[in-house]
Amino acid sequence: MPNAVLETSGVLYDLRRFVYLGAIYSGTHEVFLTRKDTGLNTLEKLRAASGVRVGAQEVGHVNYINGRVFAYVLGMKEPKFVTGYSGPEVDAAILQREVDARVTPPDTILRRQREWIEKGLVDFHAILEVPKGEKHPHPAFAKLSDLESFAGSPWERELVTAVRAFRMIGQPQVLPPGTPRDRAQILQEAMRKTFKDPGFYKEYKKLTGDETVPLMPEELESAIKNLPREPEVIELLKKLAGPDALPPR
Repeated sequence: MPNAVLETSGVLYDLRRFVYLGAIYSGTHEVFLTRKDTGLNTLEKLRAASGVRVGAQEVGHVNYINGRVFAYVLGMKEPKFVTGYSGPEVDAAILQREVDARVTPPDTILRRQREWIEKGLVDFHAILEVPKGEKHPHPAFAKLSDLESFAGSPWERELVTAVRAFRMIGQPQVLPPGTPRDRAQILQEAMRKTFKDPGFYKEYKKLTGDETVPLMPEELESAIKNLPREPEVIELLKKLAGPDALPPR
């Protein structure tokens, strides 16, 4: 999804032409954290520190982009982005002091690294609420400020809006352009009935271990249509998705 909006080379499709069935998993919150022993336990210290190492997957990966968006909007000073990890490997890199920080969903921490909270091994600095205004139920995250509150300009707020939209869209189910309307409507109604069935949520939890907040077909279509497309926002996103140093604020 981000690559289509960013008009990345090789993307040969238009998001607005697909027929949308909905999204089984509509994304989740994201938090920015640092390892406790870095001593960066306040926003002021985080901003003052130079060369904080932020772990992520490859350049262009959603977690890489999100990490750079957090670092940019929070006003970090020349952070270094260390790539080449899988998700669990970034966790290990945090514990082994290979990197100092990362972005990750709160639910992943609760499932995979709950001791980070229980033993106070990390500090949490900000959260990306998906959707905006929905506080995470765990007290460690409910008190965090949403990333948008740190935006210093309209374009930065639009940037956060775009990233939030990408997270909310999650894992969309689509039909190709030109699908006959009657067939599309049958499948869309089937998805609505599935998402309204309590048994769906129980089975999803059983199979994945996660909760799910699906998007209905019309909600997904609306989210796609409302993705920010202002040239200034797209250009900023492109820079943040790339390998170069963060652009000046």
